[in-house]
Amino acid sequence: MANGSRQAAWEFFGAELKRRREDTGFTQVELGSRVFVSGAYIGQFEQAIRKPQLDVAHRIDEVLQTGGFFERMCRKLINDRRYADYFAPVAELEALAKEICEFAPTVVPGLLQTAEYAREVTLASNPLATDEYVEEKVRARIDRAQILKDATRPVYWAILHETALRISVGGPAAMARQLDHIATMVRERKTLVQVLPYATGAYAQMGKPLKLMEFEDAPPTAYTEAVYSGNLLDDPAVVKRAQATYDLLRAAALSPEASLALIESAAEDFRRCASTT
Repeated sequence: MANGSRQAAWEFFGAELKRRREDTGFTQVELGSRVFVSGAYIGQFEQAIRKPQLDVAHRIDEVLQTGGFFERMCRKLINDRRYADYFAPVAELEALAKEICEFAPTVVPGLLQTAEYAREVTLASNPLATDEYVEEKVRARIDRAQILKDATRPVYWAILHETALRISVGGPAAMARQLDHIATMVRERKTLVQVLPYATGAYAQMGKPLKLMEFEDAPPTAYTEAVYSGNLLDDPAVVKRAQATYDLLRAAALSPEASLALIESAAEDFRRCASTT
């Protein structure tokens, strides 16, 4: 579904939600309290600013007694081929976040990937995929990264384990360009990046990616990912624990200045390797 038609469909979702809410006599605050979100949250759904998650759509159906209408529509709208089902809501939330903090233990985060890097990562998991499929995934990843170039971009703070800098994805020349891209983003002050060096040894959240997102008018969320699955968490106690984990990672990582020096040094290592092959 093209972005324009998706937006029109979300606007229809919001208009229907408003109509059916008003038919029952609920205010936004009253409906929000019954589905465990704020009234402002409901207002964002109705204005198509924020895309509801399946569990919220399901609770709305129960409260408004709409026979599963909103859940069915939500399922249809998040069935976007560009993203895995479990990641589509995360991509929507990234565009609304005021701050994103991310830890990447082995792979450069999607928001920092070059097209070359994204293509190689996609092919590694889908070696028999068509060119059309691969390019669709690459475009989706590059489109997501546009939020870091917008005037209203979120604060983006990434912690990369040194492993993510050293694995040669796409060959030495491509990897040098990937690391140059990260360094450029840092120097242009579009992102903050720290590196967790090998010398750190054991670390919190060992081997597991973590993404934290904060919003102007909604509770913070945490996202973790495993093989073919992801968990988008908004329980306040769980999110608080995830934030504490991120604080431990930030404390163990190199300073931003030392991290940039390591990124640029790794890029030079790959460039030298490329020139000798």
